[in-house]
Amino acid sequence: MNDTDVQKQIQQMVRFIRQEAEEKANEISVAAEEEFNIEKLQLVEAEKKKIKQEYERKAKQVEIRRKIEYSMQLNASRIKVLQAQDDLVNSMREEASKELVRVSGQHHHYKKLLKELIVQSLLRLKEPGVLLRCREDDRPLVEDVLDSAKEEYAEKASVHSPEIVVDDIYLPKGPGHYHDAHGLVCSGGVVVASRDGKIVCENTLDARLEVAFRKKLPQVIYSFTFIVSYVMLCVFVFVMEVFSPKVSRVCSVYLIFAYIR
Repeated sequence: MNDTDVQKQIQQMVRFIRQEAEEKANEISVAAEEEFNIEKLQLVEAEKKKIKQEYERKAKQVEIRRKIEYSMQLNASRIKVLQAQDDLVNSMREEASKELVRVSGQHHHYKKLLKELIVQSLLRLKEPGVLLRCREDDRPLVEDVLDSAKEEYAEKASVHSPEIVVDDIYLPKGPGHYHDAHGLVCSGGVVVASRDGKIVCENTLDARLEVAFRKKLPQVIYSFTFIVSYVMLCVFVFVMEVFSPKVSRVCSVYLIFAYIR
């Protein structure tokens, strides 16, 4: 084998090694590129996931804050409604109390009312002897109707006429006069008790007003709540008329039925 053949073999080996090296280099480059792309995709996905989680966390915080604010506003609105309701109830009570003062000021009608209150108290107690307490200013009126009240009671209950003792201890004076030591007032009426004091029938105008007021209070509260709800719904319909006429029409139908009811 001469030098020329040897030289050719060496060149072939060099080309082969170079080709192998280039192919290997290309494989390494492609593998590195793929690995880089995979790692890059994983990093991007991880960042996307992190951003999504952060967004969801902040969105949840915003929703929680919104619910808290809504709850606070709702509670504030309820407190305002309850306060307005309480103010209305107190106003009605004050007006009714003023009317009671007028009742006791009309002596002819008040005298007849005192008789009816005494008869009613006697019918409730059904005692042969009772102690009657009234205001000092009402004592002359009470004494005027006492005999007729006893007769009416005896006729209605089919019993003998009871013994009624008018107590020298009087009920508090009416509003507009000086109050007693405890700040109490009495608009009129009577308190009748059994002789031993175990059975008491408080038939004053203030007590009757309190009983009537307690009976009517649920109806008053319901009416007030209905009016407030109706007004709020009217405002809602007005707003929805601008943004959603279809919803507004539905609410209008509800308003009509609510008003009819």
